[in-house]
Amino acid sequence: MSLKERITEDMKTAMRAREAERLGTIRLLLSALKQKEVDERVTLDDAMVIAIVDKLIKQRKDSISQFAQAGRDDLVAKESAELLVLEGYLPARLSADEVDAAVRAMVAELGAKGPADMGRVMGAAKQRFSGNADMGLVSAAVKRALQP
Repeated sequence: MSLKERITEDMKTAMRAREAERLGTIRLLLSALKQKEVDERVTLDDAMVIAIVDKLIKQRKDSISQFAQAGRDDLVAKESAELLVLEGYLPARLSADEVDAAVRAMVAELGAKGPADMGRVMGAAKQRFSGNADMGLVSAAVKRALQP
């Protein structure tokens, strides 16, 4: 079963169980998937679905920090609940230590020497870690690995 099919089945399950908040989040995700399919005239594979889920998660995290600064605890709770639902569709993430080790190996493999090679290393890292690691962690690990 593809990830998109699993999301559709979860929507049906949430409808039957009358889980309104979960259902709303899943519908939002399916809407984003459909929008991508229509805009680009493609059929989404699991990697593309994961990229969209990642994007939605990043939006939720940004919203949570903004709402927390504004003192809107009600909206923080809503966004946090959506974040939990969306994170359920991502594969297991690498830990910070695993990301550091993999980035150091990648830097050695590419022969990168300093901050000037940041773009080249990040391009390779994006391909290797897409969907498996938080790209913010990856970026920080690349910066540390490339420091002279």
